[in-house]
Amino acid sequence: MVPILGLLRGDTSADRVVPPTGFTARLTVFTAAAMAFLAVFALALSLATARLADRWGTALAQGATIRISAPAEQRAAQTEAVLRILRETPGVASARALGEDEQRALLAPWFGPDLPVETLPIPQLVEVVEDGRGFDAQGVRLRLRAEAPGAVLDDHSRWRRPLVRAADRLNLLGLGALTLIVLTMAAMITLAAGAALAANRQVMAVLRLVGARDTYIARAFVRRFTLRAGLGAAVGTALSMGAVAALPRMDAAGSFLTGLGFSGAGWLLPLLIPPLAALIAFWATRYAAMKALKEIP
Repeated sequence: MVPILGLLRGDTSADRVVPPTGFTARLTVFTAAAMAFLAVFALALSLATARLADRWGTALAQGATIRISAPAEQRAAQTEAVLRILRETPGVASARALGEDEQRALLAPWFGPDLPVETLPIPQLVEVVEDGRGFDAQGVRLRLRAEAPGAVLDDHSRWRRPLVRAADRLNLLGLGALTLIVLTMAAMITLAAGAALAANRQVMAVLRLVGARDTYIARAFVRRFTLRAGLGAAVGTALSMGAVAALPRMDAAGSFLTGLGFSGAGWLLPLLIPPLAALIAFWATRYAAMKALKEIP
């Protein structure tokens, strides 16, 4: 970043070497703006999936369910035995048997709200909430097998692992997309700088003849393309942050995709994109300029 700041404060007279208008100017600004716009969404996706993985892992890890499948005449006794076992188990914060209305609500998405729960052989469910320490699931299973044979403990591990794994892979996908966007931006700016250098090849040769040093000639291109990329990225970042802010909140719509966005200090992360774009343009243009100057006899 220090070379960029020094470049921006440097001599601006060399800027006349680079045409102030033309397709290279528009291409650089448009590319930087488009890539910054996409980069903000890729960053939002990565952060959202990281939060999702943490939320899924925490929520499922702190809860468990016990399913009691017993004859009707034994169900109440086994339910009471299960609750007693859980009250005596270290690491269990609370445990309660779900009522008929709650079980009906759980089954409503599949069977409708009018399901006659009381007339069907539906297992009794017991909700278990862990404290920070957690409980010994294997020990609870052994006690249930001895004192409540119809009870089965589900600690959600078989559901938790695939969900967290899927969220982690989405996080990697977002980071991969962000990396691809950065590489694409560098390639496009290098191509645009190469086109501008090729168009001004004769001017560069004349400047050499009159004594201009290669660093002076390169500085004009580097400065102009760095400013263009920074400006384009700033515009693209601002537009993308506005679009992300306009998305509905997850608590309003209840969907993962509506939770795509930033929270708290995360809103500061997109502000790093314009300086990053300027840094990419600086080194990409510098590489292209020095390579072009070496090819001029």
